[in-house]
Amino acid sequence: MTDSHDSPRGRRRSRRAPARDAEAPPITDPEKARELALGILTRASRSSTQLRDALVAKRVEPGLADAIVDRYAEVGLIDDAGLAATIVRTRHAERGQSRRAIRQELSRKGFDEDHIGAALDQIDDEDERDRAGELARRRWDQLAAHPVEVRTRRVVAMLGRKGYPSSLAFALVKHLRDADSQDE
Repeated sequence: MTDSHDSPRGRRRSRRAPARDAEAPPITDPEKARELALGILTRASRSSTQLRDALVAKRVEPGLADAIVDRYAEVGLIDDAGLAATIVRTRHAERGQSRRAIRQELSRKGFDEDHIGAALDQIDDEDERDRAGELARRRWDQLAAHPVEVRTRRVVAMLGRKGYPSSLAFALVKHLRDADSQDE
């Protein structure tokens, strides 16, 4: 039985990806492998580990994948240090994530510890506390119609999901509660 659903036009489409021939030979042609690598990098920036894994997943022989990744790093098509720094800046500034959450993401993406550490050096404790305070204030104000207990729980949970320690989250909420009680 296949997994399918009706499309808006009444045709049935399979939800499964097309089956790949598990017995297909690995790709050993350097030109074909480079073409695949450039296609992968065109869609999104990747760490060297991500590019290698994607090439191997597309059946490129692992030794050839390593050689392509090494060459692309040598000529600057892959820059793990620069990409890690960009990810840190955007995740912190745009999403408000903590260093801990960003570190986990970078590790998952295969960046080495030296690149992760150097990239995270852009954010110090004060930057992190300020960003958490901005997020907490905005969420606190959005929840103004709710009881203080609900506001507290939701702000602490939101900060926790972004990777901030609970001690910081509770300290910020206490500050917000105190500020609200002084305004009354």
